Amino acid sequence: MIEEQISFADQKRKTVETAEFTADGRYKRKVRSFVLRTGRLSDFQRNMMNEYWPIYGLAHQTEPFDFKKIYGNDKPVILEIGFGMGKSLVEMAEQNPDKNYLGIEVHTPGVGACIAYSVEKKVKNLRVICHDATEILRDCIPDGSLAGLQLFFPDPWHKAKHHKRRIVQPHFVQTVCQKLASPGFIHMATDWENYAEQMLDVLQNNPQLRNTSATKDYIPRPETRPLTKFEQRGHRLGHGVWDLYFIKTE
Repeated sequence: MIEEQISFADQKRKTVETAEFTADGRYKRKVRSFVLRTGRLSDFQRNMMNEYWPIYGLAHQTEPFDFKKIYGNDKPVILEIGFGMGKSLVEMAEQNPDKNYLGIEVHTPGVGACIAYSVEKKVKNLRVICHDATEILRDCIPDGSLAGLQLFFPDPWHKAKHHKRRIVQPHFVQTVCQKLASPGFIHMATDWENYAEQMLDVLQNNPQLRNTSATKDYIPRPETRPLTKFEQRGHRLGHGVWDLYFIKTE
Protein backbone atom coordinates (compact mmCIF):
# COMPACT_ATOMS: atom_id res chain seq x y z
CA MET A 1 0.00 0.00 0.00
CA ILE A 2 1.27 3.45 -0.87
CA GLU A 3 -0.11 4.67 2.46
CA GLU A 4 2.54 2.55 4.16
CA GLN A 5 5.27 3.96 1.93
CA ILE A 6 4.36 7.53 2.84
CA SER A 7 3.25 7.02 6.42
CA PHE A 8 5.84 9.60 7.51
CA ALA A 9 3.40 12.23 6.21
CA ASP A 10 1.52 11.97 9.50
CA GLN A 11 4.57 12.53 11.68
CA LYS A 12 5.18 15.75 13.57
CA ARG A 13 7.00 18.34 11.49
CA LYS A 14 10.68 18.19 12.30
CA THR A 15 14.14 18.94 10.99
CA VAL A 16 15.57 15.80 9.42
CA GLU A 17 19.06 14.84 10.53
CA THR A 18 21.08 11.64 10.54
CA ALA A 19 24.12 10.65 12.58
CA GLU A 20 27.58 10.67 11.06
CA PHE A 21 31.02 10.20 12.60
CA THR A 22 34.45 11.67 11.92
CA ALA A 23 37.44 9.50 11.01
CA ASP A 24 38.44 9.29 14.67
CA GLY A 25 34.98 8.18 15.75
CA ARG A 26 33.57 11.46 17.06
CA TYR A 27 29.89 12.16 16.46
CA LYS A 28 28.94 14.89 14.04
CA ARG A 29 25.54 15.99 12.82
CA LYS A 30 24.67 15.84 9.14
CA VAL A 31 22.92 19.02 8.10
CA ARG A 32 20.04 18.53 5.72
CA SER A 33 18.78 21.25 3.42
CA PHE A 34 15.10 20.71 4.07
CA VAL A 35 12.47 20.39 6.75
CA LEU A 36 10.11 17.44 6.32
CA ARG A 37 6.79 18.89 5.16
CA THR A 38 4.27 16.70 6.89
CA GLY A 39 0.93 18.21 5.92
CA ARG A 40 -1.79 15.60 5.75
CA LEU A 41 -2.89 14.28 2.39
CA SER A 42 -6.43 15.09 1.35
CA ASP A 43 -8.66 12.13 0.55
CA PHE A 44 -8.37 13.03 -3.13
CA GLN A 45 -4.57 13.19 -3.04
CA ARG A 46 -4.36 9.90 -1.16
CA ASN A 47 -6.69 8.18 -3.60
CA MET A 48 -4.72 9.46 -6.58
CA MET A 49 -1.45 8.27 -5.06
CA ASN A 50 -2.87 4.86 -4.20
CA GLU A 51 -4.22 4.38 -7.70
CA TYR A 52 -1.48 5.92 -9.80
CA TRP A 53 1.73 5.47 -7.80
CA PRO A 54 2.65 2.34 -9.81
CA ILE A 55 2.60 4.54 -12.93
CA TYR A 56 4.14 7.79 -11.67
CA GLY A 57 5.95 7.00 -8.44
CA LEU A 58 9.53 5.89 -7.85
CA ALA A 59 11.05 4.89 -4.52
CA HIS A 60 14.56 5.41 -3.23
CA GLN A 61 16.79 2.43 -3.93
CA THR A 62 20.44 1.55 -3.42
CA GLU A 63 21.28 1.02 -7.08
CA PRO A 64 21.05 3.39 -10.06
CA PHE A 65 17.78 3.82 -11.89
CA ASP A 66 17.43 2.30 -15.35
CA PHE A 67 15.85 5.27 -17.10
CA LYS A 68 15.27 3.39 -20.35
CA LYS A 69 13.25 0.79 -18.46
CA ILE A 70 11.42 3.40 -16.38
CA TYR A 71 10.34 5.60 -19.29
CA GLY A 72 10.39 3.03 -22.07
CA ASN A 73 12.64 5.19 -24.26
CA ASP A 74 16.04 6.87 -24.54
CA LYS A 75 14.84 10.47 -24.40
CA PRO A 76 16.92 12.92 -22.30
CA VAL A 77 16.05 13.04 -18.60
CA ILE A 78 15.64 16.33 -16.74
CA LEU A 79 15.59 16.29 -12.95
CA GLU A 80 13.71 18.91 -10.93
CA ILE A 81 14.30 19.18 -7.20
CA GLY A 82 11.53 20.67 -5.05
CA PHE A 83 8.58 20.92 -7.43
CA GLY A 84 6.09 22.10 -4.81
CA MET A 85 2.57 21.22 -5.89
CA GLY A 86 3.90 20.20 -9.30
CA LYS A 87 1.79 22.37 -11.60
CA SER A 88 4.70 23.95 -13.49
CA LEU A 89 6.56 20.63 -13.73
CA VAL A 90 3.54 18.87 -15.21
CA GLU A 91 3.04 21.72 -17.68
CA MET A 92 6.67 21.54 -18.71
CA ALA A 93 6.44 17.79 -19.25
CA GLU A 94 3.24 18.23 -21.25
CA GLN A 95 4.84 20.88 -23.47
CA ASN A 96 8.02 18.85 -24.06
CA PRO A 97 7.09 15.27 -24.98
CA ASP A 98 10.58 14.81 -26.46
CA LYS A 99 12.03 14.86 -22.93
CA ASN A 100 11.55 12.80 -19.77
CA TYR A 101 11.09 14.54 -16.41
CA LEU A 102 11.88 13.32 -12.92
CA GLY A 103 10.67 15.35 -9.94
CA ILE A 104 11.71 15.13 -6.29
CA GLU A 105 9.62 16.66 -3.50
CA VAL A 106 9.48 15.97 0.26
CA HIS A 107 6.01 17.53 0.72
CA THR A 108 3.65 14.57 0.35
CA PRO A 109 0.51 16.61 -0.50
CA GLY A 110 2.58 18.23 -3.28
CA VAL A 111 3.47 14.79 -4.62
CA GLY A 112 -0.20 13.81 -4.51
CA ALA A 113 -1.24 17.00 -6.28
CA CYS A 114 1.44 16.51 -8.94
CA ILE A 115 0.27 12.98 -9.66
CA ALA A 116 -3.35 14.12 -9.85
CA TYR A 117 -2.46 16.89 -12.32
CA SER A 118 -0.36 14.47 -14.37
CA VAL A 119 -3.37 12.17 -14.65
CA GLU A 120 -5.60 15.09 -15.64
CA LYS A 121 -3.14 16.20 -18.34
CA LYS A 122 -2.47 12.61 -19.45
CA VAL A 123 1.27 13.18 -19.06
CA LYS A 124 3.34 10.05 -19.70
CA ASN A 125 6.90 11.41 -19.50
CA LEU A 126 7.01 12.29 -15.80
CA ARG A 127 7.94 10.33 -12.66
CA VAL A 128 8.00 11.59 -9.08
CA ILE A 129 9.88 10.72 -5.89
CA CYS A 130 9.13 11.64 -2.27
CA HIS A 131 12.56 11.47 -0.68
CA ASP A 132 15.67 13.49 0.21
CA ALA A 133 17.15 14.76 -3.06
CA THR A 134 20.76 14.39 -1.93
CA GLU A 135 20.24 10.69 -1.26
CA ILE A 136 18.49 10.21 -4.61
CA LEU A 137 21.42 11.89 -6.38
CA ARG A 138 23.92 9.77 -4.47
CA ASP A 139 22.23 6.39 -4.76
CA CYS A 140 19.82 6.40 -7.70
CA ILE A 141 20.97 8.74 -10.47
CA PRO A 142 23.60 7.19 -12.77
CA ASP A 143 26.67 9.29 -13.52
CA GLY A 144 26.40 11.18 -16.78
CA SER A 145 22.71 10.33 -17.17
CA LEU A 146 20.95 13.70 -16.82
CA ALA A 147 20.32 16.24 -19.55
CA GLY A 148 19.56 18.93 -16.99
CA LEU A 149 18.89 19.91 -13.39
CA GLN A 150 16.16 22.37 -12.42
CA LEU A 151 15.98 24.02 -9.01
CA PHE A 152 13.29 26.67 -8.79
CA PHE A 153 12.66 28.71 -5.64
CA PRO A 154 14.30 26.39 -3.10
CA ASP A 155 13.94 27.15 0.59
CA PRO A 156 16.12 30.28 1.06
CA TRP A 157 16.85 29.69 4.75
CA HIS A 158 17.02 33.46 4.92
CA LYS A 159 18.59 33.81 8.39
CA ALA A 160 22.37 33.96 8.13
CA LYS A 161 22.83 31.26 10.76
CA HIS A 162 20.77 28.90 8.57
CA HIS A 163 22.58 29.54 5.27
CA LYS A 164 24.46 26.26 5.75
CA ARG A 165 21.13 24.49 5.20
CA ARG A 166 20.73 25.89 1.70
CA ILE A 167 20.90 23.12 -0.85
CA VAL A 168 23.13 25.10 -3.23
CA GLN A 169 26.59 24.44 -1.86
CA PRO A 170 29.82 23.52 -3.72
CA HIS A 171 29.55 19.81 -2.86
CA PHE A 172 25.94 19.70 -4.11
CA VAL A 173 26.83 21.35 -7.43
CA GLN A 174 29.80 19.03 -7.85
CA THR A 175 27.53 16.03 -7.37
CA VAL A 176 25.10 17.42 -9.93
CA CYS A 177 27.95 17.88 -12.41
CA GLN A 178 28.88 14.24 -11.90
CA LYS A 179 25.33 13.21 -12.81
CA LEU A 180 25.05 15.51 -15.84
CA ALA A 181 25.95 14.49 -19.35
CA SER A 182 27.84 17.08 -21.42
CA PRO A 183 26.50 19.56 -22.40
CA GLY A 184 23.88 19.23 -19.68
CA PHE A 185 22.43 22.30 -17.99
CA ILE A 186 21.77 23.62 -14.50
CA HIS A 187 18.87 26.06 -14.30
CA MET A 188 18.14 27.74 -10.97
CA ALA A 189 15.76 30.51 -9.95
CA THR A 190 15.10 32.33 -6.69
CA ASP A 191 13.31 35.42 -5.47
CA TRP A 192 15.87 36.03 -2.70
CA GLU A 193 18.71 38.23 -3.97
CA ASN A 194 21.13 37.04 -1.31
CA TYR A 195 20.53 33.42 -2.33
CA ALA A 196 20.88 34.36 -6.00
CA GLU A 197 24.31 35.80 -5.21
CA GLN A 198 25.29 32.60 -3.40
CA MET A 199 24.05 30.47 -6.30
CA LEU A 200 26.03 32.58 -8.76
CA ASP A 201 29.20 32.34 -6.69
CA VAL A 202 28.95 28.57 -6.27
CA LEU A 203 28.15 27.90 -9.93
CA GLN A 204 30.82 30.27 -11.27
CA ASN A 205 33.48 28.65 -9.11
CA ASN A 206 32.89 25.20 -10.54
CA PRO A 207 35.37 24.72 -13.42
CA GLN A 208 33.05 22.31 -15.23
CA LEU A 209 30.36 24.94 -15.74
CA ARG A 210 29.92 27.88 -18.11
CA ASN A 211 27.54 30.75 -17.47
CA THR A 212 25.24 31.44 -20.45
CA SER A 213 24.40 34.95 -19.24
CA ALA A 214 25.58 37.69 -21.60
CA THR A 215 26.33 39.79 -18.54
CA LYS A 216 28.03 36.90 -16.69
CA ASP A 217 25.42 36.85 -13.97
CA TYR A 218 21.67 36.26 -14.48
CA ILE A 219 19.40 35.64 -17.47
CA PRO A 220 15.84 36.79 -18.17
CA ARG A 221 13.22 34.18 -17.29
CA PRO A 222 13.13 31.73 -20.23
CA GLU A 223 9.71 31.16 -21.75
CA THR A 224 10.32 27.45 -21.19
CA ARG A 225 10.03 27.95 -17.43
CA PRO A 226 6.37 28.30 -16.43
CA LEU A 227 5.52 30.81 -13.73
CA THR A 228 5.30 29.09 -10.35
CA LYS A 229 3.04 30.09 -7.48
CA PHE A 230 6.15 31.05 -5.52
CA GLU A 231 7.22 33.42 -8.28
CA GLN A 232 3.75 34.92 -8.48
CA ARG A 233 3.82 35.39 -4.71
CA GLY A 234 7.20 37.06 -5.02
CA HIS A 235 5.85 39.49 -7.60
CA ARG A 236 2.99 40.38 -5.27
CA LEU A 237 5.48 41.09 -2.48
CA GLY A 238 7.63 43.18 -4.77
CA HIS A 239 10.48 40.68 -4.90
CA GLY A 240 12.77 40.40 -7.86
CA VAL A 241 13.41 37.04 -9.51
CA TRP A 242 16.84 35.84 -10.58
CA ASP A 243 17.38 33.02 -13.10
CA LEU A 244 20.76 31.33 -13.57
CA TYR A 245 21.56 29.00 -16.46
CA PHE A 246 24.88 27.16 -16.67
CA ILE A 247 26.12 24.49 -19.09
CA LYS A 248 28.46 21.63 -18.23
CA THR A 249 31.43 21.93 -20.56
CA GLU A 250 33.49 18.85 -19.67
